[in-house]
Amino acid sequence: MKQKQSPIELDEFIVIGDRILIQPRTTDNRTSTGLYLPPGVREKEEIGSGYILKTGPGYPIPASQDDENWNPTHDAVKYIPLQVEAGDLAIYLKKQAYEIQFKNEKYLIISQSAVLLVIRDEGLFE
Repeated sequence: MKQKQSPIELDEFIVIGDRILIQPRTTDNRTSTGLYLPPGVREKEEIGSGYILKTGPGYPIPASQDDENWNPTHDAVKYIPLQVEAGDLAIYLKKQAYEIQFKNEKYLIISQSAVLLVIRDEGLFE
Protein backbone atom coordinates (compact mmCIF):
# COMPACT_ATOMS: atom_id res chain seq x y z
CA MET A 1 0.00 0.00 0.00
CA LYS A 2 1.35 3.39 -0.99
CA GLN A 3 1.55 6.04 1.70
CA LYS A 4 0.56 9.64 1.06
CA GLN A 5 3.52 11.99 1.02
CA SER A 6 1.54 15.22 1.22
CA PRO A 7 0.49 16.59 4.64
CA ILE A 8 -3.10 16.10 5.77
CA GLU A 9 -5.37 19.12 5.40
CA LEU A 10 -8.59 19.99 7.22
CA ASP A 11 -10.54 19.44 3.98
CA GLU A 12 -9.68 15.74 4.19
CA PHE A 13 -11.48 15.31 7.53
CA ILE A 14 -14.68 13.31 7.18
CA VAL A 15 -17.19 13.98 9.93
CA ILE A 16 -19.29 10.94 10.86
CA GLY A 17 -23.03 10.72 11.61
CA ASP A 18 -24.53 13.59 13.58
CA ARG A 19 -21.15 15.01 14.58
CA ILE A 20 -20.02 18.57 13.89
CA LEU A 21 -16.51 20.05 13.60
CA ILE A 22 -16.33 23.48 15.25
CA GLN A 23 -13.61 26.10 15.47
CA PRO A 24 -14.20 27.76 18.84
CA ARG A 25 -14.29 31.54 18.99
CA THR A 26 -11.51 33.20 20.88
CA THR A 27 -12.84 34.91 23.94
CA ASP A 28 -11.61 37.99 25.71
CA ASN A 29 -9.90 37.18 28.99
CA ARG A 30 -11.28 40.31 30.62
CA THR A 31 -14.52 40.98 32.43
CA SER A 32 -16.78 43.88 31.50
CA THR A 33 -15.04 45.96 34.18
CA GLY A 34 -11.57 45.26 32.72
CA LEU A 35 -10.26 42.61 35.14
CA TYR A 36 -8.16 39.84 33.57
CA LEU A 37 -9.40 36.31 34.20
CA PRO A 38 -7.09 33.31 34.58
CA PRO A 39 -7.38 30.67 31.80
CA GLY A 40 -8.97 28.12 34.15
CA VAL A 41 -11.99 30.35 34.78
CA ARG A 42 -12.90 30.57 31.08
CA GLU A 43 -12.51 26.80 30.65
CA LYS A 44 -15.08 26.13 33.40
CA GLU A 45 -17.88 28.00 31.62
CA GLU A 46 -20.68 25.66 30.62
CA ILE A 47 -21.58 27.21 27.26
CA GLY A 48 -19.26 27.98 24.36
CA SER A 49 -19.55 29.35 20.86
CA GLY A 50 -17.77 28.70 17.61
CA TYR A 51 -18.11 28.45 13.86
CA ILE A 52 -19.18 25.19 12.25
CA LEU A 53 -16.59 24.07 9.70
CA LYS A 54 -17.96 20.66 8.69
CA THR A 55 -20.95 18.47 9.46
CA GLY A 56 -21.64 14.78 9.17
CA PRO A 57 -24.34 13.37 6.90
CA GLY A 58 -26.93 13.15 9.68
CA TYR A 59 -28.85 10.44 11.49
CA PRO A 60 -28.93 7.09 9.63
CA ILE A 61 -32.36 5.70 8.80
CA PRO A 62 -32.72 1.97 9.52
CA ALA A 63 -33.21 -0.27 6.48
CA SER A 64 -36.80 -1.14 5.72
CA GLN A 65 -37.94 -4.65 6.61
CA ASP A 66 -40.22 -4.66 3.56
CA ASP A 67 -37.27 -5.19 1.21
CA GLU A 68 -37.20 -8.54 -0.49
CA ASN A 69 -34.23 -10.56 0.72
CA TRP A 70 -33.64 -12.23 -2.65
CA ASN A 71 -33.26 -8.86 -4.40
CA PRO A 72 -29.48 -8.23 -4.69
CA THR A 73 -29.80 -4.48 -5.14
CA HIS A 74 -29.21 -2.61 -1.92
CA ASP A 75 -29.82 1.10 -1.68
CA ALA A 76 -27.19 3.35 -0.20
CA VAL A 77 -27.61 4.30 3.44
CA LYS A 78 -30.14 7.10 3.87
CA TYR A 79 -29.81 9.88 6.43
CA ILE A 80 -31.99 12.46 8.11
CA PRO A 81 -29.94 15.63 7.50
CA LEU A 82 -28.71 17.87 10.30
CA GLN A 83 -30.23 21.27 10.98
CA VAL A 84 -26.86 22.98 11.30
CA GLU A 85 -24.74 23.97 8.30
CA ALA A 86 -21.12 24.92 7.71
CA GLY A 87 -20.68 28.61 8.44
CA ASP A 88 -23.25 28.76 11.24
CA LEU A 89 -22.25 30.24 14.59
CA ALA A 90 -23.13 27.58 17.15
CA ILE A 91 -23.82 28.00 20.86
CA TYR A 92 -23.08 24.60 22.45
CA LEU A 93 -22.59 22.76 25.74
CA LYS A 94 -18.86 22.57 26.46
CA LYS A 95 -19.17 19.42 28.58
CA GLN A 96 -20.20 17.42 25.50
CA ALA A 97 -17.34 18.64 23.29
CA TYR A 98 -14.21 16.67 22.42
CA GLU A 99 -11.16 18.85 21.83
CA ILE A 100 -8.58 18.05 19.17
CA GLN A 101 -5.44 19.90 18.08
CA PHE A 102 -4.51 20.11 14.40
CA LYS A 103 -1.66 22.24 13.09
CA ASN A 104 -1.54 24.21 16.36
CA GLU A 105 -5.25 25.07 16.11
CA LYS A 106 -7.94 23.98 18.56
CA TYR A 107 -11.07 22.31 17.13
CA LEU A 108 -14.06 20.69 18.79
CA ILE A 109 -16.12 17.69 17.78
CA ILE A 110 -19.65 17.67 19.16
CA SER A 111 -22.95 15.95 18.50
CA GLN A 112 -25.78 18.04 17.08
CA SER A 113 -27.72 17.35 20.29
CA ALA A 114 -25.14 19.46 22.20
CA VAL A 115 -25.95 22.52 20.07
CA LEU A 116 -28.38 24.84 21.80
CA LEU A 117 -28.69 27.55 19.15
CA VAL A 118 -27.26 28.52 15.78
CA ILE A 119 -26.97 31.94 14.23
CA ARG A 120 -27.07 31.75 10.45
CA ASP A 121 -25.96 34.76 8.43
CA GLU A 122 -26.48 33.94 4.77
CA GLY A 123 -24.24 36.80 3.61
CA LEU A 124 -21.41 36.15 6.08
CA PHE A 125 -19.05 34.37 3.68
CA GLU A 126 -19.94 36.21 0.48
